[in-house]
Amino acid sequence: MVTEEHKLLAEFLKNVHSSLRKSTSKMGEEKAWLDHCENQVVLKTYSQYMEKLATTYWEANSLIENNEVTSRIKWSADVCFDYYINKLYLKYRDKENEIAKKLNIPFNSEESFSNPIKLIDVGSCYNPFKIYDFLDVFAIDLWPANSSVLQCDFLNVHIGNTISVESNKVKQLKEKCFEVVTFCFLLEYIPSSKLRLKACENAYRILKPGGLLVINTPDSKHVGANCKIMKCWRYSLACIGFTRIKYEKLKHMHCMVFRKALCKDTAVRWAKIYKEPYMENAIHIPQDFHKDNEETSTAETSENSINYFTQLPFFSID
Repeated sequence: MVTEEHKLLAEFLKNVHSSLRKSTSKMGEEKAWLDHCENQVVLKTYSQYMEKLATTYWEANSLIENNEVTSRIKWSADVCFDYYINKLYLKYRDKENEIAKKLNIPFNSEESFSNPIKLIDVGSCYNPFKIYDFLDVFAIDLWPANSSVLQCDFLNVHIGNTISVESNKVKQLKEKCFEVVTFCFLLEYIPSSKLRLKACENAYRILKPGGLLVINTPDSKHVGANCKIMKCWRYSLACIGFTRIKYEKLKHMHCMVFRKALCKDTAVRWAKIYKEPYMENAIHIPQDFHKDNEETSTAETSENSINYFTQLPFFSID
């Protein structure tokens, strides 16, 4: 049963997202985002509520039902373990090498990975990946919930030849440094397609060749409801240089893994071949296509609220 506290926490986070989208439509995404990043009261409360919601309610609901893992953290960690520790990356390296040979594209087919695996968790809040010994976690957030997370605006951080941290704040990230970048319920927080693309482009820059971008985004509808949006994500990320290697639609979310191609041209080639007329270079979410003040029916509101508060309470796709 959903508690009043659960509803209160979720409603606050939902309203922050809604307010940020409204500000973006009025003043533009750059100014709206910078203003949001300076609102310490909202950021601090958001961080506290998110940690409480995730650790108290989401973890309790993250059970294995009908052989389906519902925890976004466990799903992401399992993917990383299979790819690196079980050496699944060899399969994708060989496949990409075959494509490159057919296209007569020369490139270095040898990846170089760290042990433990370097993972940067963007929008981490409270550092949930720290429990995994095979990961060396670099957790960042606009407003960290604890001292194991560093403060960083991933959209505007400088990317150079070294990592720089001062007073628990990230001043610079290093190019081609990380094996994994995770966006666990991050992209839907960002208020525009342009800024979401920027986040993905930054991820590409800091990933090592052959590295993974792991994305989880909430959606309680059936797999086909927003399939065109997800296909556009795949197309847009391919244009950046990512190849999608895994996709699952779980009950309350889409789970995706993209590999940074050893040769960007192999990913771009896929985008050119499989582009459909409706596809555009954009990372949209359903909220981009309707106004926040649109009314929904009582039945729709009730159904969304159930999904919203029981599993992914802070962001409902309606």
